[in-house]
Amino acid sequence: MEWSPLDTAAIVAYFLGIAVIGLVAGRRERVAADYFLAGRALPWWLIGVSLIASNISTEHFVGMAGSGVDFGLAIASYEWMAAITLVVVARWFLPKLLALRITTMPEYLERRFLPKLLALRITTMPEYLERRFDTRARSWLAVYMLLAYVFVAMATVLYSGGLALKTIFGWPLAGGIALLAAFAGGYTAYGGLKAVVWTDLVQGILLLLGGAITTLLGLRALGGWDVLMAQAGDKFHMVLPLDHPELPWFAVFFGGLWIANLFYWGCNQFITQRTLAARTINQGRYGAVFAAYIKLTIPFIVVIPGIVASVLYRGELARSDMAYPMLVERLLPAGLTGLVFAALISAIMSSLDSMLNSAATIFTVDVYGRHLRPQSSERRLIAVGRTSTVVLLLVAAAWAPFLGRFERVFSYIQEFWGLITPGVAVVFLGGLFWRRATAQAAVWVLAATLPVTIGVKLVLPDAAFLDQMWIAGLALTALLVWRSVSAPAPAVSTPPAPAADPIPVGATIGQRDLLFDILCLGVLVCTAMLYIVFF
Repeated sequence: MEWSPLDTAAIVAYFLGIAVIGLVAGRRERVAADYFLAGRALPWWLIGVSLIASNISTEHFVGMAGSGVDFGLAIASYEWMAAITLVVVARWFLPKLLALRITTMPEYLERRFLPKLLALRITTMPEYLERRFDTRARSWLAVYMLLAYVFVAMATVLYSGGLALKTIFGWPLAGGIALLAAFAGGYTAYGGLKAVVWTDLVQGILLLLGGAITTLLGLRALGGWDVLMAQAGDKFHMVLPLDHPELPWFAVFFGGLWIANLFYWGCNQFITQRTLAARTINQGRYGAVFAAYIKLTIPFIVVIPGIVASVLYRGELARSDMAYPMLVERLLPAGLTGLVFAALISAIMSSLDSMLNSAATIFTVDVYGRHLRPQSSERRLIAVGRTSTVVLLLVAAAWAPFLGRFERVFSYIQEFWGLITPGVAVVFLGGLFWRRATAQAAVWVLAATLPVTIGVKLVLPDAAFLDQMWIAGLALTALLVWRSVSAPAPAVSTPPAPAADPIPVGATIGQRDLLFDILCLGVLVCTAMLYIVFF
């Protein structure tokens, strides 16, 4: 790879700029809400960009691009169906969560069913479950999420980032992982969510710009869009057969992908934490819809470069996950290398810092503050948040090198998230939209989640994992309904307690907002058009 003084200057400026932004934005945290929820003052545009920056990482530029090599543009369904899911979340999930000022999902559950236990300012998604159901539901989810964040989410980001650095620059895998962990962990531990979202703003812009440059350079090297379609036109079909091993059409439009997306965008702490920190309900909803529009563009800067690389370097790819890094390593001229490298690092940092902050939030609020030291001071909670950030990061970094044993990073992520996603999604959907769902039923579903999901995989090993998730979700839904209906009705129905510090509402919940409705409809129309064009 060609490297010039301009590239070096771009990299140095990037690292210095992110460090300064993180330190300045993260100063003056006096209470836990400042550290974990950025003072509940985020505007819609910052929420939208931060949602995308947190979501898009090297698991996309490495893992999803690699899946594009194997399965073509159909892998873009994860992005385009996510845009529709964001509309669902903005319209029906956020008003319920933000009106309660929850910080975590378990907190919502506690507010719904155990008003006497209220600490009424929810910070985490497990906290929602406690307010809606009980403490047991909160604890189950906290454990699930911590394990998933450390051994799946953060580990894959670190591994794929280290793999990219190794492919492009020849750095040792362990050394690249250590460098990424040290830098992201530093400003995240210091500044909390406020530092994360403001650095995400810069990193989100960089990763979108860098991805667009790589796509354009790849198409130019190949000879243009027409050449790509002539040589790889068979990879541009969004609707795959019902028996496809990864993306059968039923699972995409009606089945397991909906479970995955509703969990990820509506119940997942490191995503919802941005909207829970919104200044008003409307700011959170507009932020989610803004993210949906950006989401529609992601396959053009992630999946298509992978398809381009599969044509340019046919026969040279030792594994499909190397497609995007190889494209960067071979095509970028001096002067652009530093910019795109900064964009690639931005993709890593923006996801890693978000996952770190959310994992530390869950540990501090749902484990330490709920079970170990319930009467901890605000300063103590911030200190525990910083310490847990470092410890969780060290564990993830130690596990990351072992991911090289799996064929595709993106498949690893989906398979292991799929072990907990059905149960968590069923409990949250039941808690949000079915008043008869009981705490006992929620606990049964969460406890049965791993046995059911693993059992489905053992019984149907040849089924696509999205189909496995769908079947597991149906079984767990039946369990929730059975345990809720069979439970004796309470003698007195206690309404949810009001929030101690209600969120300021730009428009009352349920009031029609014409602009919001038009924007939501626009997302649906754009998504439908993309599927029609690439049917």
